[in-house]
Amino acid sequence: MNTLKTAFIQSNLVWENPIENRNYFTDKINSISNDVDLIILPEMFSTGFSMNANELAESMDGETVVWMQKMAQQKQTAIIGSIIIKDSSTNNPIFYNRLLFVLPSGEIEFYDKRHTFTLAKEHETFASGTQKLIIEYKGWKICPLICYDLRFPVWARNVENYDLLIYIASWPQKRVNAWDALLKARAIENMSYTIGVNRIGKDGNDFEYVGHSIALDCLGTNLSKENNEEECIVYTELHKTYQEEVRNKLGFLNDKDVFSIS
Repeated sequence: MNTLKTAFIQSNLVWENPIENRNYFTDKINSISNDVDLIILPEMFSTGFSMNANELAESMDGETVVWMQKMAQQKQTAIIGSIIIKDSSTNNPIFYNRLLFVLPSGEIEFYDKRHTFTLAKEHETFASGTQKLIIEYKGWKICPLICYDLRFPVWARNVENYDLLIYIASWPQKRVNAWDALLKARAIENMSYTIGVNRIGKDGNDFEYVGHSIALDCLGTNLSKENNEEECIVYTELHKTYQEEVRNKLGFLNDKDVFSIS
């Protein structure tokens, strides 16, 4: 499939209120009339970036997971977002900031955030993921990552020849210049379409978010026209043939370093 149509939702979030957030995103997703292949939601879209995992965590058959499956099946599109997940398979439950990639069939692939945000003490609540995820969907290889992962280029390095890099985030206004710069850098250095989806509004800790969600092509060109700071749904159309032509012409990925990550 040469073309991948995406829609990403830049929105405020109701602090620690999964019901209101699911209702909000139900309305937003239902308003997407375009024939899209992929809908992208922000990090911890059902709760905001909360460390209150004991109260908010869900299982993999919890209400938000089931809701995502239902919406994906109804819209016949894939949906991405992260939520707080509790793994109760051990004596001591483990919490993850888990990105769910829900296919139109309802099947789920997931990625646990590798780099927990120590400045906010995320590492004291959530375990770090150990596995990078590459999803094959409609002929595209997609690498989804979460927020703080953006600061660590080695983890995102395009050794798998992926076609699309996605970051979902709760990236605060005070460091949004870094968000803008790093997204562009990741797109250019990996020669890959790159989409960053960030929230807006204030959270329960009084941190402010101004969005700047964006889609970039493999040369770092802005495909979404502007870094909007308001609530919005942004539509993009990605073309695989164009990206392959640019990669073949320039050949930059052929010169990448060989390395392994422990």
